[in-house]
Amino acid sequence: MKYGLFLLVVLGGILAACGEKQATQSEHSGAESSTALSVAVPRALIPQRADPFIYRTSAGHYYFIATTPEFDRIELRSANSLRELGNAEAKIIWRKHDSGAMGANIWAPELHYFDNTWYIYFAAGDTEKPWLIRMYVLANRNADPSQGEWEELGRVKTARDSFALDATSFEHKGQRYLVWAQKDPEEKLNSALYLAKLNSPTQVGAVEVEISRPELEWEIQGYKVNEGAAVIIRNNKIFITYSASATDHRYAMGLLWADADADLLNPASWHKLPQSVFSTNEALKRYGPGHNSFTQADDGQSDIMVYHARDYKELQGTPLTDPNRHTYIRRLEWTSDGFPDFGQDKPD
Repeated sequence: MKYGLFLLVVLGGILAACGEKQATQSEHSGAESSTALSVAVPRALIPQRADPFIYRTSAGHYYFIATTPEFDRIELRSANSLRELGNAEAKIIWRKHDSGAMGANIWAPELHYFDNTWYIYFAAGDTEKPWLIRMYVLANRNADPSQGEWEELGRVKTARDSFALDATSFEHKGQRYLVWAQKDPEEKLNSALYLAKLNSPTQVGAVEVEISRPELEWEIQGYKVNEGAAVIIRNNKIFITYSASATDHRYAMGLLWADADADLLNPASWHKLPQSVFSTNEALKRYGPGHNSFTQADDGQSDIMVYHARDYKELQGTPLTDPNRHTYIRRLEWTSDGFPDFGQDKPD
């Protein structure tokens, strides 16, 4: 009995330590741990920030932008290393409008640099109609995006006026493209992925092609969703990750790709893996990972995947009111045939 009581005391201490670790995660988010607990409870780079995006400049400086739990502002963090981003000051650079468009549900901002200008693509609803979600653009011509003035350029114009979000941009062979999620014309889906040339920061080209729609079983859990695209170009291929299903523990990531020499505006150029590539792993306390982006490590060579996830399954409220989608980073490996290996069963 004494031995059994001893085990209960030890177990209680371990559970208390786990609880204390979770409670103080934000305070120690940048630290490393050599204990087994760091595997049992993954350590976030930045707590309570969803849809994370990290931009690394050619000089090795980092900028971090993401969705805040209040959905009411856009923040920017700046640091000289990935680790330092965890403790960097969050500077508010834009707030939602008090009325009308861009007045609610400020989601998934991304920071891009082209034409000697910084751009932020983000989604927003209307104050009176919060679910009238559309894509918008901010611009800043200062060399440092955390300084200077951000100008509102307005809505991203696509062929139809419907639910649209999660715009991301990339350049390939001198042409800039936009990938985004939008409700399909038949309104049978919550969102599919579309691609077009980007003629100006707010105007896509005349040809818009659907490159992926949620049809597979793992993509239609709760909702029929393809969203949160992220682009990485390696090994003579253009890879696009995306997220699917409801934003709870069923949220997961998939993979599209096209050959670098293919016509990107031909839907037949795009291929899709039938299974998810990154999803919930209860053994690693990783639930509903998704809406990722890509950057590079401090060495400027190693690829890094940035993503959000929760470290528990049962939501505290709804997927949108539960604030605990945290930002994590992990090294992205590559297979012998040149495809990304997301390390589904590996800890960060």
